[in-house]
Amino acid sequence: MIVAACFGLRALNVLPSFDNPFESKTTDRSQPVLLQSMRDLSRYVAADGTFQVIVDLQENKDNIPDFLVNRRILFVGSGTVEEYVDFAKLPTSALEVDNEKKTLTIQLPAPEQGNAALDMQKSYVVEEQRGALTAIGDAFKSDTDKQQRVYAMAQQKITEAAHDSGLDQRAKDNTQRMLQSLFTRLGYTEVTVTFVNTP
Repeated sequence: MIVAACFGLRALNVLPSFDNPFESKTTDRSQPVLLQSMRDLSRYVAADGTFQVIVDLQENKDNIPDFLVNRRILFVGSGTVEEYVDFAKLPTSALEVDNEKKTLTIQLPAPEQGNAALDMQKSYVVEEQRGALTAIGDAFKSDTDKQQRVYAMAQQKITEAAHDSGLDQRAKDNTQRMLQSLFTRLGYTEVTVTFVNTP
């Protein structure tokens, strides 16, 4: 009753305020950011695509009931794949210029596709099922390897899906429009951009 009365008087601003002795505090002991490397880039990222995949991975053992030894994970992975043109692979003979006719022809290497980069803020586990013995075993070891396997599978599936998505053609079109706009502003009346397959 005394404690309740104190809180009631505090709510009416009769008693002075007091700090909570059990208030949680957060201390940031992170180390300074360390620069590991720097590099010059010669890539023009011409297009990218965001994909989502559902990974349904199940592990079990023959002749053992699933309720004893079983693992099934349902994971939604969201990732981005970039399509880029590497201008570092451009030979000197790739550029043909006719200053009298104000025409220009450029031969570029075909766009290349990067690996999928998972967005962990948009990727999540929907459901995870484990048998009784599997759950007991997991209590004594880390799940890091299992998580990495699921992430790698999601990245692989997204990367493969990007090959058939038309992303390469979009990259070609965007690169062509960018170069034509650039050289047209420099005074060229005709700009032709072609792509060749690199060995």
